[in-house]
Amino acid sequence: MLASAVNYMDRQTLAGASVRITREFHLSETQYGQVEAVFGYAFAAGSLAFGWMADRFGVRRLYAAVLALWSIAGFVTGWVETPGQLLFCRALLGFFEAGHWPCAIRTTRLLLDERRRSMGNGMLQSGASLGAIVTPLLLGALMRDGAGGWRTPFVVVGAVGLLWLVPWLWMVRDADLERPPAEASGARVAAPGFWEILASRRMLVVFGAIACINTTWQVDRAWLMKFLQQGRGYAESDALHFNSAWFAAADIGCLVAGALAVRMARRGASVHGARVAVFAGCALLCAGAGWVPWLGKGAGLLVVLALAAAGALGVFPLYHGFTQDLPEEHQGKITGMAGVAGWIVPSLAQRGFGMLADRTHSFDLGLALAGMLPLVALALFAFGWRERKESAARGAA
Repeated sequence: MLASAVNYMDRQTLAGASVRITREFHLSETQYGQVEAVFGYAFAAGSLAFGWMADRFGVRRLYAAVLALWSIAGFVTGWVETPGQLLFCRALLGFFEAGHWPCAIRTTRLLLDERRRSMGNGMLQSGASLGAIVTPLLLGALMRDGAGGWRTPFVVVGAVGLLWLVPWLWMVRDADLERPPAEASGARVAAPGFWEILASRRMLVVFGAIACINTTWQVDRAWLMKFLQQGRGYAESDALHFNSAWFAAADIGCLVAGALAVRMARRGASVHGARVAVFAGCALLCAGAGWVPWLGKGAGLLVVLALAAAGALGVFPLYHGFTQDLPEEHQGKITGMAGVAGWIVPSLAQRGFGMLADRTHSFDLGLALAGMLPLVALALFAFGWRERKESAARGAA
């Protein structure tokens, strides 16, 4: 959870200072979209590399290495002098941040059984919004007026991230991350080969679902500050405070979604049925963003945005639960391959969002369209992910 928080603190520092940075470097909305896109493309490449490494090498040391490297990339961003240097640093950040998810999802898979993973995933994913809650407040305290006033937060956040290494290396041992509890004693069933899994129906569902839900989340978190300041006329300080509240709503949605799925399974619902039902509720909250073009500055708009945030992050612990139904031996590679689909599509969407904003002089339509995508992911899981009888039996036990 804390690693997720650090991950998002480094990522959201740019979004929080986006208006200042685009003005200082004279970037159009399309060019800012390209900065976000480069981050995503690098993240996709890193997902492939670190997904394989998470299965091949010990997670304990790999996790420490990638966190140290992305923290350094974030730190150096505070010293860039040109748009090209900014792009390069964001590419490095995206590449090394990608190592977080294969390591984190594999860790959760190894520590928790099937029924408890939705809640564990909720805690893990909630770290993203925890870090993002803190970041706008930190930006408000550290940014100064004038040219270059946005640089200090990058340096501070990058340095703080390195502190995570101390408790991780001190408290976690290799033996803690050896095999799932359910498999600790007894014969293990031989897993199908990775290429067989990759070509399976379930993996195709994973690809489509993560492309949809991550596009919604990445578009919203990257453009929210610009939408509030340039689209609705909020002052920077007010936008930063609401940005924290938006991520707090996302955090609540994430934790509630994970806990609710666990509770439903314990009360007799199948694990699959519980996940789909809660996913549906979250997707409907996201779809509320369709009202954004008709809402002006005020409480109504902020409530709709907060509810959409809860739904946008709430789908992730459920998604991770689905991927953890796939063989543990390939969990890192599965997470990495899904990360490719989960970042190539959002990266294309980031640039497309910027082009749409330049053309329409508004962020409204892009936010509304992004809010509809989790409904597509819901349909994929509901109709494409056939429930296995043995999983249903365990969920009702």
